[in-house]
Amino acid sequence: MRVPTWLLPHRITIEPYKGDGTYGPIYGPPVPNVRALVAETVRTVRDRTGREVTSTAQIIAAPGLDCPAESRITLPSGRITTAINAASHTAPGLPVPQSSEVSCE
Repeated sequence: MRVPTWLLPHRITIEPYKGDGTYGPIYGPPVPNVRALVAETVRTVRDRTGREVTSTAQIIAAPGLDCPAESRITLPSGRITTAINAASHTAPGLPVPQSSEVSCE
């Protein structure tokens, strides 16, 4: 079961991080109008190296979201942020929806 779209009222734009180039980070083409549930609240999370960092926005979206760490995200408020980490939530056999969660700087 996937997270119902009616639970994803916000729209965000994601520019997936592809790596570093000579002049800085390289991003894939922007993916506009991604349905999501956005909570702009401060939380402490761990980045991909295990360090504790502060997240100022958390995003829930449909499973299979292409948003690796370091991706650039434009939130509904217009603020541009960077993904700290992304997690896929699945629960095979249980009556809970699958989703993707992204913590942002």
